[in-house]
Amino acid sequence: MSEPIKIDIWSDIACPWCYIGKRKFEAGSGLFAGGGDDRAVEVEYHSFELSPDTPVDFDGSEVDFLAGHKGMPADQVGQMLERVTGIASSVGLDYDFDTLKHTNTVKAHELLHYAKSQGKQLELAEALFKAYFTEGRHVGRAADLADLAAEVGLDRAAALAALESEEFLSDVRADQAQAQEYGIQGVPFFVIDGRYGVSGAQDPATFAQALEQVWSEREAVAPAAADSGAGAVAAAEPDAAEVSA
Repeated sequence: MSEPIKIDIWSDIACPWCYIGKRKFEAGSGLFAGGGDDRAVEVEYHSFELSPDTPVDFDGSEVDFLAGHKGMPADQVGQMLERVTGIASSVGLDYDFDTLKHTNTVKAHELLHYAKSQGKQLELAEALFKAYFTEGRHVGRAADLADLAAEVGLDRAAALAALESEEFLSDVRADQAQAQEYGIQGVPFFVIDGRYGVSGAQDPATFAQALEQVWSEREAVAPAAADSGAGAVAAAEPDAAEVSA
């Protein structure tokens, strides 16, 4: 049985394109897996803060935040959010920016690392995106995050203790440092097999094509490695130019 292709995803819970990109990647990896021969992927999420200076309790709407943060007129922001809502709907997501509670996301990233240590990172990532973009729940406070942790089968008290002690903050910072080394300036950003970078919420077919390319390269390398007695060495950095948004 072949090893799954490793996918490292840098994203932020407060990034609307990251949730859209998640759905598109899932569709693309499904197309890839449909090719048979034990095609599979293994996904790991990594931390990226779009607005690290955001307060935990922001006093205002998403329109207020973006108008102030980006210096855009409120009506223009409203039109932009309406467009994003339509794109989200096209992949089965029901965004509700009217009830969204803008907040600092560092604690959510800490919780994602705790969940990874417990084998529940993928479940928690989905729960966090859903809570933020469709349910209007607060994902910046430790107690609220601990509730979400319990809902995906994690121990609430242990999750809360990890957040209050900042046990996983260093892992968040390590992810952010790695993003800087890779030159990642926006999310979502997908690193495929440690070699190729895919930037943005691409179409499912684009993800499927990138995965198929890596799979084909593996298949081509395997016989050569067997003949020479040496394995292939992946590039140290992903090539962000392979696919760009």
